[in-house]
Amino acid sequence: MRRRLARALFLPLVLAAAVPALSVGSSAPVAADSVVIGGFPVEISQSPWTVALSSRDRFGGTRAGQFCGGVAVGRTTVLTAAHCLDENVLGVPPERVRDLKVIAGRTDLLTGRGGQEIAVRRTWVNPAYDGDSNDGDFAVLTLAEPVQGDSVITMAADGDPAYTAGGAATVYGWGDTSGVGDYPDSLRAARVRVLPDALCEEAYPGGSEGTYDAKSMLCAGEAEGGRDACQGDSGGPLVAQGRLIGLVSWGIGCGRAGNPGVYMRVSDIMRTLGWTRSTSAGV
Repeated sequence: MRRRLARALFLPLVLAAAVPALSVGSSAPVAADSVVIGGFPVEISQSPWTVALSSRDRFGGTRAGQFCGGVAVGRTTVLTAAHCLDENVLGVPPERVRDLKVIAGRTDLLTGRGGQEIAVRRTWVNPAYDGDSNDGDFAVLTLAEPVQGDSVITMAADGDPAYTAGGAATVYGWGDTSGVGDYPDSLRAARVRVLPDALCEEAYPGGSEGTYDAKSMLCAGEAEGGRDACQGDSGGPLVAQGRLIGLVSWGIGCGRAGNPGVYMRVSDIMRTLGWTRSTSAGV
């Protein structure tokens, strides 16, 4: 796998049932008892807009076939990472996945209890997505039925103070907790900080290690490393001040000092799609 790691769960499909025991290629040594990478367990009620992307046909029955994350921004609208729907991840184009679903309202994926499993009616992958640079790494899922209750988060538009460097943020997901293929059954979260664009531009100046674009990307973590998203968290939410500011996208390793996680900037997604603060809740 290339050093620049998009954070979907890349696995040979025939091995998908063995997810918890497999390494997905990160070289970052981090504490074995970390969660999300330096995080902690949470109940889905604390982040009801966090959803899991699932296909048992593609990824086996373990952990309900989860392979990426997503976030509900409307009753039937979910944002996720474009690379989660790539044929390299799914093995087939997304429209040919027979059981592509979103799992909402469920903390523990292993038990299969609670929440909703909602079929994805339509997928839209950003046509400007560049798999080499990871620019434009977002997609929109339209659900066959609405998520329940208040399971929708407000998106932070341009100029929102939630994007301020140094501010506290939280990332959520069911991804690798150690950087070496340890996948939890239950939802995890990690507290990180929004980092200055200059730091991220220095970390990812271009070439094979990836290019940070401050217009469309955001980076978050800790300067010393140790708190980060990882494989399997792609498409999941980065939240600050109660608003969605980023989608998990890519980075070098997981939790490595000097290589913070890179997220798609939600304000740029909104601008690309023509969504505004006043219409976002109804999409």
